Amino acid sequence: MRLRLRLAWNGAGFAGWQAQLNAPSVQDTLHAALVRLSGEGVARPVAAGRTDAGVHAAAMPAHVDVPEGFRIPPDRLARALNAHLPPSVAVLEAGPAPGGFHARFSCTERRYSYLLLAAPQRHPLWAGRALHVPGPFDVPAMNAAAARLLGTHDFAAFATREDRQTVREVRALAVHPGPPVPGGSVWEVRVAGESFLRHMVRGLVGTLLLVGQGKLVPEEVAVILAGRERAQAGANVPGYGLTFTGASYRGFEP
Repeated sequence: MRLRLRLAWNGAGFAGWQAQLNAPSVQDTLHAALVRLSGEGVARPVAAGRTDAGVHAAAMPAHVDVPEGFRIPPDRLARALNAHLPPSVAVLEAGPAPGGFHARFSCTERRYSYLLLAAPQRHPLWAGRALHVPGPFDVPAMNAAAARLLGTHDFAAFATREDRQTVREVRALAVHPGPPVPGGSVWEVRVAGESFLRHMVRGLVGTLLLVGQGKLVPEEVAVILAGRERAQAGANVPGYGLTFTGASYRGFEP
């Protein structure tokens, strides 16, 4: 029997979603909770995306295959799992998966948000959630650069150690105002696409940040994209500012 889950987690203590040999992962943590509930025979859960170390998730779809006779009713599974999960991970919803549903391969869009704190001084309540940038930046210029990255392109210039083909479609990329902060401001970089390369979102944000700081002009971003050289783009911003915010499925509810 396949069950569908929706998860949230604080990524600070994890090496990402994917199981790791020598580091804690969300996948292993969730699997251990499932085993405690039902014993052996539960497959490893599968998520819509594989997040990097330190990256958070607000609404990550996942599925898990459980053996016949699994004794926890689906409508009680979220509460039962949360009793065995650490405070940094929670199952928000659980239920039967529709026929043919696969959390990863059925997914048609993945969405992320990156938070930037523009303020003279760091703010403790945003630590681990937003990248502190000590000074204002040019948001219109960042959005002008982002517009040049929309569509289907070869994004090799923004990927790290990528062995797969590097053509991807970016459907949304823009900087939006976030909640007010005394003495500064929070900005949210939202990005959406069917799939992303390794560290691609963090590389995109790092490049837009250079534009916002006046170190690149928007037109140069198109040149970097066409050049396909990783060294020409901005550095990867830290993972702790990034959150997986949601996913879409054709023919399925997320």
